[in-house]
Amino acid sequence: MSDHIEMLTIGDLARRTGVSVRTIRFWSDIGILAPAGRTAGGFRLYDAGAAARLDLVRTLRELGLDLETVRRVLDRQVTVRDVARAHVRALDAEIRTLRVRRAVLDRVARRDSTTEEMTMMHDLARMSADERQRIIDGFVHETFDGIDPEAPGAHLAHAMRTMPAHLPADPTPEQVEAWVELAELVGDAAFRKRVREMAVAGSQGEQQPEGPDPAKVAELAGRAVREHVVPESAAGEEILHRIVGPGLPAAERARLAEKLDTFTDQRVERYWQLLGVLNGRPPIPSQVPAFAWLIAALRAHGQSLSDPDPSDGTQRDAPLKP
Repeated sequence: MSDHIEMLTIGDLARRTGVSVRTIRFWSDIGILAPAGRTAGGFRLYDAGAAARLDLVRTLRELGLDLETVRRVLDRQVTVRDVARAHVRALDAEIRTLRVRRAVLDRVARRDSTTEEMTMMHDLARMSADERQRIIDGFVHETFDGIDPEAPGAHLAHAMRTMPAHLPADPTPEQVEAWVELAELVGDAAFRKRVREMAVAGSQGEQQPEGPDPAKVAELAGRAVREHVVPESAAGEEILHRIVGPGLPAAERARLAEKLDTFTDQRVERYWQLLGVLNGRPPIPSQVPAFAWLIAALRAHGQSLSDPDPSDGTQRDAPLKP
């Protein structure tokens, strides 16, 4: 058996591993890939073990490990398993950052935002889950301050207090965009005022008439919207009677229209839709168009079939004008 050990020049090692001579020389100079010996002329020589070590170094570098961590792995100061776990965490953090950047840039591109808006959106998107939660909590506290959550009809205040936004620490791109939109929404003074009006009305709702079945509104009024049935038309009146009944007095129709108008708002509905996205729930279909159609129909057809004929001299309640 021959005791001869094959020795490789730096050029041979480069050809065998596919790593450049310059890179091998650099790694040798910093002690990561020590040569097994030198030629009489002083040139570095490497054994077969160096080739295996070089393959490992290249793999670790391609996975993104810095040279100091590579050195610790090679010197067995840390296991590959520990390094891999740490690197997975680092990559997860980098992926989250890239998701945030992509979501912000996508929103900026679609909205043609200013540099100030882009900066604001980026700052909002980078917030931690606790920071995001504090913004929502602040909005809820300010909007419903002083309103008794146990008051009759205060369902809106109660719902917003008992269903806080659980904002994920690792959001998807859709959740990042939903959060940016939600933060803009709750920061708008007009929106806060509108929700406050709803909360106050809800806390005083004991004398308000009961509303129609939401499922019936969604089915019948929703179909009317899709089919472009005009609320003021005869067909619109027929659909209205299927929702609230033809015998509802004019005064009750007016009060019902006013109540529904108080609690029907596209942006408030959007608030709940965004919370659904942030909490990973299925999409919430918009009901505002159907209720807006019903409100218009109630106001357009204020006289019920059971109301006295105005020609008999009886005083009637006038319907609420839009």
